[in-house]
Amino acid sequence: MKTWQLFINNEWVDAENGEVFETYNPATGEKVSRLAKATQNDVDRAAAAAKAASEEWAALYPEKRGEYMLKAAQLIGERAEEFARIESAETGKTLNECLKIDIPFAARAFEYYGKLMTGFAGQLIEVPQNNILDYVTYEPYGVAAVISPWNFPIHLMTRGMCPALAAGNCVVVKASSKTPTTTSMLGEIALAAGFPTGVINIISGPGGSTGNAMMANKDIEVLSFTGSLEVGRELTRRNADSPIIKKLILELGGKGAIIVDRDCDIEGALNSALFGVCFNQGEVCCASSRLYVHEAIYDEFMDKLVRKFNSLIIGMPNDPTTHIGSLIDKEAQTNVDGFVKRARAEGAKVLCGGKPFDQGEFAKGAFYMPTILANVTEDMECMQEEIFGPVVCATKIQDIDEGIEKANSSAYGLGAAIWSENPRTLYWAGKRLKAGTVWQNYNVTSTLEAPYGGIKNSGIGRDDGPHGMYEFMRVKNNMQFVGKEYDNFWELPKMD
Repeated sequence: MKTWQLFINNEWVDAENGEVFETYNPATGEKVSRLAKATQNDVDRAAAAAKAASEEWAALYPEKRGEYMLKAAQLIGERAEEFARIESAETGKTLNECLKIDIPFAARAFEYYGKLMTGFAGQLIEVPQNNILDYVTYEPYGVAAVISPWNFPIHLMTRGMCPALAAGNCVVVKASSKTPTTTSMLGEIALAAGFPTGVINIISGPGGSTGNAMMANKDIEVLSFTGSLEVGRELTRRNADSPIIKKLILELGGKGAIIVDRDCDIEGALNSALFGVCFNQGEVCCASSRLYVHEAIYDEFMDKLVRKFNSLIIGMPNDPTTHIGSLIDKEAQTNVDGFVKRARAEGAKVLCGGKPFDQGEFAKGAFYMPTILANVTEDMECMQEEIFGPVVCATKIQDIDEGIEKANSSAYGLGAAIWSENPRTLYWAGKRLKAGTVWQNYNVTSTLEAPYGGIKNSGIGRDDGPHGMYEFMRVKNNMQFVGKEYDNFWELPKMD
């Protein structure tokens, strides 16, 4: 088991007090890594290193910053299997998913943003006064912080740190204490790619100490966080007391809805509903955990969906035949099971699954059977709160209008899906659904090229695409007088 130090100012260093913590494989209970547990002073050291390097990094031509980032992308690709094994071991997700999604997306983030900034430009603003040259410039904040969650550790980390770097910021980053190792490995990538001293700084530790230390630091001016609504609220409260009020970019929880109209392609919609809540064991913020099916096809659809759910293979993450791996830990397993038990007590019917999968070798892990709850109502806890497991709550609707009304009733607004073969239905549903992303005959997918984020309790700001890079830049307006004579508003006489 390897011990990872903090990566500060291009050096590997121990935590100030020498403390460490360990991570575990949720499928087996085995230890994965040992990491330094950062203190407030460690966080302040990392931020100071980033600040010291920020002016020189920002002054580099975008093409030069891009060269470092493209090299990092190449290096991650060369070590993809190593990254994937660690990611799978700490998260419990399948090795197959890590190889196909998590690691390629991390490499692609360095590549995409390494190229995007090279074509970035300011704006000339036309103003009514013809004697004013007004132009807008976009400038880095200086020091940016990124905190990534445990469900997609390196993918969601690079989704934040790469646009920050491309925009000219230096970074202090921290992954969840449950899954920090692949983020620590980025320190090796930074050294091998030749990033200048202080540009990338990596700390590790629990959010209650290291995350709060980042909020208290005066040099960090923008912070991107992906995680739970509760932590997002706490960061917002702490921001009010921060020495410098930070810009917060928050991607929080979700309670996604998928609406299936009577004219849909049933097989396509079935696979979409299945993927929408079982991908990554349902540990996805935008998971489609509310299913609204038109009454005309409800019985047929649900019968086939149950058979689809029952066909999924629960197995060890490193088994290539596995569809469903382990939840992140036993606490998550208990939490998911609690939702199901309370739903059943409220009158919901369990069509399949509905309990932990703990046979034989799986008893050591945190596996949960893919579950369908029917006979649910909008006021039930399972329809209002984020379950974060492979559990979908299904109900029938009379028409699309009812489905949209119920989909919009949630306090969350991260993603929503609509299935129909009528393009008008798709268009108008897209207009009316209140979510940051609306998937039309598609589901639970984001790309680095297009904006992703939520509304309402699902967060503020956007990740991905040019929009994601704008979040890490200040907008500055410049007004230059270019008239023949300077203004004399009061028409006072010239002074001798």
